[in-house]
Amino acid sequence: MWWSLPAYRSYDAIIGDGSIRSGKTLSMTVGFVLWSMASFDGQVFALCGKTIEALRRNVVLPMQQWLDGVVTIQEKRSENLIIISLAGRKNRYFLFGGRDESSYALIQGMTLAGVLFDEVALMPRSFVEQALARCSVEGSRFWFNCNPAAPSHWFREEWLLKCEEKNALHLHFTMEDNLSLSDNIRRRYEAMYSGVFYDRYIRGLWVQAEGRVYDMFDKASHVVTQADRPYTAWYISMDYGTQNPTAMQLWGKYGGVWYLENEYYYSGRESKRQKTDEEYYAELEKLVGGRHIKAIIIDPSAASMIACIKKHGKYTVLQADNTVLDGIRNTANALNAGHIKLCENCNHTIKEMESYVWDEKASQRGEDKPLKENDHAMDAMRYFVQTVLQRRKAKAVDRYALGIY
Repeated sequence: MWWSLPAYRSYDAIIGDGSIRSGKTLSMTVGFVLWSMASFDGQVFALCGKTIEALRRNVVLPMQQWLDGVVTIQEKRSENLIIISLAGRKNRYFLFGGRDESSYALIQGMTLAGVLFDEVALMPRSFVEQALARCSVEGSRFWFNCNPAAPSHWFREEWLLKCEEKNALHLHFTMEDNLSLSDNIRRRYEAMYSGVFYDRYIRGLWVQAEGRVYDMFDKASHVVTQADRPYTAWYISMDYGTQNPTAMQLWGKYGGVWYLENEYYYSGRESKRQKTDEEYYAELEKLVGGRHIKAIIIDPSAASMIACIKKHGKYTVLQADNTVLDGIRNTANALNAGHIKLCENCNHTIKEMESYVWDEKASQRGEDKPLKENDHAMDAMRYFVQTVLQRRKAKAVDRYALGIY
């Protein structure tokens, strides 16, 4: 294998970064497993992702297909453990999620012979460094893969810019490295992204998020007239505020496209009067207008409003997936792909689309955050995309991975 050749044998770390669909997850995962099985027997390793669910979906499930017939894999889900056997050798691989700063405690006290970080740029530094500190077995090695983030991100500054100092091999991947992608599929991916997401996910560059968040937004293509379409499904997404504005959005599905059919927006601060939950509920019923709503999607932190909706017993409540950066990226993709459209009467949402910008100070710290100003309709839209469009997409991916069609 390439990692055993004299030119690569002495490295302590291997870093794979670059564009999406470039084969870096496959290459790094297969390389890590085969290296660990060839180098050790009876040892313990760590497989790390942003969450264990994402790790299972992106690494563990595909790994079983990639290495089918090469190794034997036994998974113990209750222990977040997989056991891999090859030619009489057997090693254990524990799964860890590095979601936030508290995650470092999960991996304390272990002794590891190696660790693989899938999407390391999404993990906090404390978690990554705690995992690295556990690798005290002679011959242990660190394997990283990620899509690029901000140029001042800690991982770029501490590892990519210090490869020689860290004795790390840097492998940069592009979509051209994935020989299974046709030109048509490659062009499809290129059309999905724009702005900072294009530079990072397609070009594989570590660039700063700046300017408009939805820089691809164009009234001519994304705003349509309000019409009597034969919608087949309805949702409402809601960003609830007390002093801050409350934004509600009515979404209807027609012809495979979700239309923002109508909206409600109220700012207690600007109006000098805060509405009660019951008053907001009355506005919610007006927005519904007798339609059959599949669910009300609302931020989980809006406890009192959730309780109010449930008390009336008329609508199903779904707690929104409030993931910010993934939500923004997926909303941008949905706009680019024409999966969502805004009706021209939704003035507050259209106005925010044109003024929603990245926080420059956060970008300089290596963080991707939108400026928290005039963003309530943007939050409601993101809740809808993440909770409805992405949840359905994730279920379809999981069904495909499990062979259920």
